Amino acid sequence: MTATLTQLLRTSALTHGTRVAVEDPATGASLTYAELSTRATALQEALARRGVRPGDRVGICAPKSIGTVVAIFGILNVGAAYVPVDAGAPPQRSAGILEDCDMRLAVVDATLMDGLRQAWTGQRLELLESLGDGLVLVQPIADSLREARDVGGMLHDPQPDDVAYILYTSGSTGKPKGVVHTHRSALSFIDWCSERFAPTEHDRFSSHAPFHFDLSILDIYVPLKHGATLVLIGEDAGKQPAALAPLIADKRITVWYSTPSILRLVVEYGKLEERDWSALRLVLFAGEVFPVKHLRALKKLWPVPEYFNLYGPTETNVCTYFEIPRDIPDDRTEPFPIGFTCSADRAIVVDDDDREVAAGDDGELLIAGGSVMRGYWNLPDRTAQSFFIDTSGTSWYRTGDLVRLSADDGYIFSGRRDRMVKRRGYRVELGEIEAALYRHPLVSEVAVTSVPDEANGVLVKAFLALTGETRPSLVEMKRFCMDHLPAYMVPDRFIFPGALPKTSTDKVDYQRLKELG
Repeated sequence: MTATLTQLLRTSALTHGTRVAVEDPATGASLTYAELSTRATALQEALARRGVRPGDRVGICAPKSIGTVVAIFGILNVGAAYVPVDAGAPPQRSAGILEDCDMRLAVVDATLMDGLRQAWTGQRLELLESLGDGLVLVQPIADSLREARDVGGMLHDPQPDDVAYILYTSGSTGKPKGVVHTHRSALSFIDWCSERFAPTEHDRFSSHAPFHFDLSILDIYVPLKHGATLVLIGEDAGKQPAALAPLIADKRITVWYSTPSILRLVVEYGKLEERDWSALRLVLFAGEVFPVKHLRALKKLWPVPEYFNLYGPTETNVCTYFEIPRDIPDDRTEPFPIGFTCSADRAIVVDDDDREVAAGDDGELLIAGGSVMRGYWNLPDRTAQSFFIDTSGTSWYRTGDLVRLSADDGYIFSGRRDRMVKRRGYRVELGEIEAALYRHPLVSEVAVTSVPDEANGVLVKAFLALTGETRPSLVEMKRFCMDHLPAYMVPDRFIFPGALPKTSTDKVDYQRLKELG
């Protein structure tokens, strides 16, 4: 049985050496499994010569490319953990993350070097060598004093419990926190995907998510395990539905995975009725709620594939899933459940005192099992706060999500603990207001925020993106909400920004919304 991510590439290079492992439609370049393995080994040796030790962290600050795929496996091969950062983020944020994880070296796009150097708060960054593909290898200058070590003494097969990667997510304090995953926790998820989705070497997987986003774990490693092909979709192309739709069709993608926001844009602007989608067999989505009206519209245009709602915070990989039925009733308005736990995980629902609640009652979802992270990088107190240890010694990760258990549908998502507000004496989940507003025929996208208010406790604001030019009046929106919500949940303000701001991972950027009004 495969025990580490590095063994996935090694095995596929032996059994599928001549098959295409990764291709980049933007450049026309591709690598076979044998070529990917050879280039990863060359980078592994370069890192070893530069003194990278097992357990070190090596950053990746570059746009998605074949070169960054090589970098991931070169880093893993040497026994280190890779730390990808958003190449489009301000240099100060990227530098802060790489300094926080105490990186040993970094693979950086050459065009980003000046900004990263200027943002570096420690001693300056030293450019060591060019790696090709526009990438360079850099090192904090203080580290150059470490002795170089012989390649033969540095090559290291990672162990299952070694750290494989650290993904930084936004923290409530404003400082990103690093989610630490091991080879074992990643493979727990990857093996479940193999079990549930039955990939073959003939599949062609989309790589839509940026590599600093947890959706990329499925994208990269599931096809690699089965000798399938990974089709890279760059950050710019990935946000242009008019170009994205023909790429999916022309590149004969068989497995698509993204956030619902992207699929909604593809439905609205992709002219899906004009293309051949016969290759597509699986549509997977995660990261946010998929409004039913948009999902129904997509299924009418793509009726053949199987659809799955995948759920799980970065800390757990995917831990629950729900298969969408073939036909969605016209009168259904509620989003589909997050469903049932994956085979290697377990779930419980608890109240505020960590006592399990009865089936059907709301509570916080806690997850234990193989896919759960080791903890947060260098944040022992935050890690301890994020886990509940039961009387048997089992560690349960606190997701912060409110759910209820249904015998037929598994876990039904109710909202976020951190989006639950008190208004006029009532508990209000802002996600429930969003779900109601999605029923409006002119509304294509919704985000609801709150700010403190002396009169009512909080002031609720609804930000709406519309399907056309017609803007409903304030009176009309208030009346619509009164028909679908209790009076205490009706928003105080309705704001029409044109389009809702998004994060680099294609989720609604609630922080930027708070700055809009």
